[in-house]
Amino acid sequence: MMSFALMAQHDIHVNAQLEPEGNLLEIEQKIIYHNTSESTLNEIYLLDWANSFSNKNTPLAKRFAENFKSGFHFEKDEDRGKTTIQTVNDASNTPLQWQRGDEVDIVKVIPLQPITPGEAFTFKLNYTVKLPEDKFTRYGVTKENDYRLKYWLITPAVFDGEWQHYSNKNTDDYFQSPSNFSINFSYPSNYFLFTDLDTKGTEDSENGSKVVLEGKDRQFFSIYLEKNRNFESVVTDQLELVTDLKDKKVMPTDKAILVDRLTRFLQDHLGPYPFEKLIISEADYRSSPVYGLNQLPDFISPFPNGFELDMELLKTTTRKYLTQTLSLNPREDHWLIGALQIYLMIEYVDTYYPDMKILGSLSNFWVIDWLHASKLNFNDQYPFLYLNMARNNLHQSLVTPRDSLVKFNKQLGSDYYAGTGLEYLADYLGKPVIDQTIKDFFAGQKLGKKAPSFQEILKSNTDLPVDWFFTDYVGKRTTIDFKIKNVKEVGDSLEVSIINKRDNVMPVSIYGLKKDSVLFKKWVKPIDSMVTVKVPKEGVRKLALNYEGQIPEFNQRNNYKAVKGLFNRPLQFRLFKDVENPKYNQVFFMPVFQYNLYDGFSLGPKMYNKTLLPKGLHYKLEPQYGFRSKKIIGKGSLVYTDRVDKGSLYSARYGISGSFFSYNRGLFYKRLSPFMTFAFRDNDDLRKNKKQFINLRNVNVFRDEDPNDPEQDPNYSVFNLQYIYTDNNLINFYRGVFDFQVSQDFSKISTQFEYRKLFLSNRQLNLRFYAGIFVYNNTSVDSDFFSFALDRPTDYLFDYNYYGRSEDAGLFSQQLIIAEGGFKSQLEPAFANQFITTVNASTNIWKWIYAYGDAGLVKNKGESVQAVFDTGIRANLVADYFELYFPLYSNLGWEPGLPNYDQRIRFIVTLDIKTLLGLFTREWY
Repeated sequence: MMSFALMAQHDIHVNAQLEPEGNLLEIEQKIIYHNTSESTLNEIYLLDWANSFSNKNTPLAKRFAENFKSGFHFEKDEDRGKTTIQTVNDASNTPLQWQRGDEVDIVKVIPLQPITPGEAFTFKLNYTVKLPEDKFTRYGVTKENDYRLKYWLITPAVFDGEWQHYSNKNTDDYFQSPSNFSINFSYPSNYFLFTDLDTKGTEDSENGSKVVLEGKDRQFFSIYLEKNRNFESVVTDQLELVTDLKDKKVMPTDKAILVDRLTRFLQDHLGPYPFEKLIISEADYRSSPVYGLNQLPDFISPFPNGFELDMELLKTTTRKYLTQTLSLNPREDHWLIGALQIYLMIEYVDTYYPDMKILGSLSNFWVIDWLHASKLNFNDQYPFLYLNMARNNLHQSLVTPRDSLVKFNKQLGSDYYAGTGLEYLADYLGKPVIDQTIKDFFAGQKLGKKAPSFQEILKSNTDLPVDWFFTDYVGKRTTIDFKIKNVKEVGDSLEVSIINKRDNVMPVSIYGLKKDSVLFKKWVKPIDSMVTVKVPKEGVRKLALNYEGQIPEFNQRNNYKAVKGLFNRPLQFRLFKDVENPKYNQVFFMPVFQYNLYDGFSLGPKMYNKTLLPKGLHYKLEPQYGFRSKKIIGKGSLVYTDRVDKGSLYSARYGISGSFFSYNRGLFYKRLSPFMTFAFRDNDDLRKNKKQFINLRNVNVFRDEDPNDPEQDPNYSVFNLQYIYTDNNLINFYRGVFDFQVSQDFSKISTQFEYRKLFLSNRQLNLRFYAGIFVYNNTSVDSDFFSFALDRPTDYLFDYNYYGRSEDAGLFSQQLIIAEGGFKSQLEPAFANQFITTVNASTNIWKWIYAYGDAGLVKNKGESVQAVFDTGIRANLVADYFELYFPLYSNLGWEPGLPNYDQRIRFIVTLDIKTLLGLFTREWY
């Protein structure tokens, strides 16, 4: 981590005119660049992040697409932002060479003469900024034609021996040297202007308003122009806070008390804020809200009046207080900013809301108060949400650049893990050591010279080893997991062997317990593999590691060892899924229901051990009663998942699943399938959606004999090997599948390739290719149960969620699952017992209305190859989740003119909750 305090290197003078008719800023700018480095500079790099909105191929546009944000791609060109540079001249008005590279929001200016160390170079720019709509980043032009100005100026990038310039990726990590700003800003007189710069003069006339703004040693500042006065100023002894954050339930006097308490807290724990004003906007808060609070509707308020506003102000103000002062690279050193922010938030809540629960007053509601979640304190959310990523093997090291973090880690996981890490350090070293280190570091950043790093200051404040925190906790993509291996009684002591199960070196705390009482607590110095320690024996019934959860440990369930008694962790039964309580072996029950045509609605209990956070071993048993079939049906599974930290293999799953349901009226099937799945990805870049899977399974099916189908083979076993490649993105979507199946009577091979392309013209093309061939097929020629299907697979492996799998007429027969041939019209031959090859294509006509077409070849034994095709209209309401298909022309002719056209319409409907949730969570992971 680089740590340096930079003096104001540059002087920037700006004349800016706002033109609301075109949402334009006309800017004349003079930059006096001071070369304070020891290098001679042949070029100067400038950050022009306003131009990052200029087209669909900028790094910002690509980031939107990676996050499945389609709004920017479909936006009209005139509503996107951009910068148009008219001139770049030196002090004598001689034109200078300048250029943009592939990263269009970075400008390189080439001076006529190299800039030597200690020299100042003056140059001028004339340019126009087209402001974007605020719906993309919350900054720009609002629907009410108000203006939130951020990253609107062209400013010099940081040079610290090499240029630190990078593009805008909506990660809130603009990096520039502290500079002196002088701005003459003109705007229509029907607007109010709010800013954290110092106002040196105002002038109103018939032509509009003009304000003179100044800011010394500024890294960032914001300007807001509004037709209504939404911002309010609260003046405290520490600073003036300007904010539009409001809560109808909080009176202005109470809000002033909250602001005064908050700013005093920050001054006491950090030091004085170096500027007179700090502006906090709702846009700032919404960009990084207090998750949990922001999901609650306004009519639900489980927290006391003022708490939500206090937390909103706390999070946003703390972040601004730090970023406006600390000269850290926010893309590379973001972890330290996040660590300080979350640590201070934890301390604030511990100080002023020590008894606040994560669920607020809902914790006392009789339906909830028996859950372990109701016992969690408000600050327990930080390790919990980090563990959500660690348990899903999506955690990233704290030194991962901010633009390389997956969205969940950027918004939550990384900062929460970093802040929890400082709490871990504080418990290990003592709070006074951490608190003093933070104050010393904050003060050192303002000295105007090279400052000691946070690590150097921390080491000077303690005699205990702390390098492990920076090398292992911060520097590695690792999780933490300690375990008590064994306990041995030696006289009046206990010899305890503790294992560190991970590839790191970290300390751990050990506790002696008697029921719920803590008899002693002892810190064990950093452990690399195993250590044996002696602790007192008297009165101890159980030993525990990390009993109070100060360490964000991956698995606390192996932290307990009974000295007296039978069980390390007793059984606990709970209704409904809960937060994991590591003190118990938890078993959950909940009612489940589902529907198919033959069993009707089915209802029953589900017994399982899965908590809100995933773990290695999961089991579930779901017996249900079918109200139509009047039978006990259901399913169950036992699955072990090994999540691998290193290498491209990131997950290996082993398990067995079974089910018992109706497959026709009065006919049932049993399915038993052991399986293994190996998942691969690019472990160096978790943002990539590219993944590969190898699936191996043996599907055993036992069916009741159908008296109406004498050729039926009721029982069969199929070995299935499958390879899947997927790269799921908004602009380009790829998916490929190779499938091999072998059974006693047949063997088949098939391949499938899907491609979706969203063009710059907003045209979307969907292509799918499928081909399958039998290696051998000894099944009955009169049965197509194992054949390739043109439009409706028989699903003999019971993989698909058919609501009426045996129906050949009626609504349920019209359910469409895009598999095998992928046709929409019901044509003959409907099956192929030798080979099949098809192509499915569609493209959008207007918004979510698509035209589709399918073509293929079908070959059956004893018959010639037959060509088939169909065309129609697809209503793509929610891709892959809710779609309607209206056939038009096919081998059958003009289908709307055929009888019973309504029965030819096909539909895709997804009712599975887990599948639907994937639609909303894909951008986060």
